[in-house]
Amino acid sequence: MDYILAPSILSADFKVLGEQMKLTEDNGAKYLHFDVMDGMFVPSISFGMPVLKSIHNATDQVMDAHLMVQEPIRYVEAFKEAGADIVTIHLEACEDVNATIAKIRECGMKVGLSICPETPVSKVEDLLKDIDMLLIMSVHPGFGGQKFIPESLDKIREARKMITDQGLSVDIQVDGGIYQTNVKEVLDAGANIIVAGSAVFKGDPAENTKAMMEILKTYE
Repeated sequence: MDYILAPSILSADFKVLGEQMKLTEDNGAKYLHFDVMDGMFVPSISFGMPVLKSIHNATDQVMDAHLMVQEPIRYVEAFKEAGADIVTIHLEACEDVNATIAKIRECGMKVGLSICPETPVSKVEDLLKDIDMLLIMSVHPGFGGQKFIPESLDKIREARKMITDQGLSVDIQVDGGIYQTNVKEVLDAGANIIVAGSAVFKGDPAENTKAMMEILKTYE
């Protein structure tokens, strides 16, 4: 299993975004997490396809688009054209989650499926065979800087057991409130892809990425 750091550019300094992305890549971050918020599924509004299109060639990192939007099926093709490699949708935001998953697959991208803190892992048990990555939100989506919800660890353990029991190789990504001080707990619970915003971009992105990667490397 690969252990991967996915810096969330929502916390980056957009004046020097390209430089900061490159610093994370040069220090071992294989993914770049791209948070899309529509002001409907979540209260905040972030950025969309034009930003992804302008940055996706700045590094060789995997473009990991997390769509916190209502009915994301409407935007799947546009995110493919903008350069997304993985599109993660929210179970709670889809009227027909199976059709949305099929659409992402049809466009040749990897499929991520996310659940909010209040959604039990059991809701995705029958969908695990159809996805590449399960994203467990360890904060409420839509706002940066929240504290990690401790109960998320039980959800990660439960999800990892389901995946193992079904004989699948689905990645577990965790997003929200993860820092050097608590990332080991998240990894020990069964996650292998860590989203980190403030933990990477507040301060020196190169040093912060390197420090997080040192921890992840001990799990490989």
